[in-house]
Amino acid sequence: MIEAFQYEFMQRAFIAGIMVAITCPLIGIFIVLKRLSMIGDTLSHASLAGVAAGMLWGFYPFWGALIFSVIGALAIERLRKTFSKYAEISNSIILSAGIGLAVVMIGLAKGFNTDLMGYMFGSIAAVNSQDILIMSLLSLIIIFSVIILHKKLFYIAFDEEGAQISGMAVNFLNMYLTILTGLTVVVAMRIVGIFMVSSMLVVPVAAAIQTGKGFIKTIFISVIFALISVIFGLIISYYLDIAPGGTIVLLSVSILIIVLIIKAIKKEK
Repeated sequence: MIEAFQYEFMQRAFIAGIMVAITCPLIGIFIVLKRLSMIGDTLSHASLAGVAAGMLWGFYPFWGALIFSVIGALAIERLRKTFSKYAEISNSIILSAGIGLAVVMIGLAKGFNTDLMGYMFGSIAAVNSQDILIMSLLSLIIIFSVIILHKKLFYIAFDEEGAQISGMAVNFLNMYLTILTGLTVVVAMRIVGIFMVSSMLVVPVAAAIQTGKGFIKTIFISVIFALISVIFGLIISYYLDIAPGGTIVLLSVSILIIVLIIKAIKKEK
């Protein structure tokens, strides 16, 4: 196990993985409480279009993913107001637009390449120093935002109408949470992969909720579950030479299953 840490690319992968394990549950808890689990999928497809744009026009794909994720987040909130009675339609529209743009641009770029596959399914070796710097900055924004706004975000997650009546800037908070989700997708995509980011937003939180603890404890437990999944997932993927994203997600799902089994056993006693 120690051997893996001797290589610089593995050191970068673990640093990136720890950031993913912290930021995903921090945002995922509010997404789950607001019943917006699909928003991770939506913004990940928007970020894929950004990655494809970067590869097609020759700029850093990370910037493309970031720009398209933020645009997607703003568009979702705009569409939610337009389709107020059918708010979930906004996710489907942006997801469709994102995957459509991605497919067209990938076609114009003459198909897939190794870099694109790394963004889609995660890669240990692909994480570079520039990625770490951007991920660190985005992670700090996410962490400090949650620390400062967690009470208000918790309030709108449980009682949006009550928050509105109390004078909170609900529209701004909803938009900011969606933007933070987009930033989290960008942070996680290099390790977990664009297609599996939403799993890391939801599954560790789902497992933590089953423990029946309070809000703050649930956040800490979900981060611990995510850290276990990421650290062991990276180690397993290194030694078995398999995709880290799929390995991490499968471990996360395994933790959820174990938690559910333990909970069922306790109920029977």
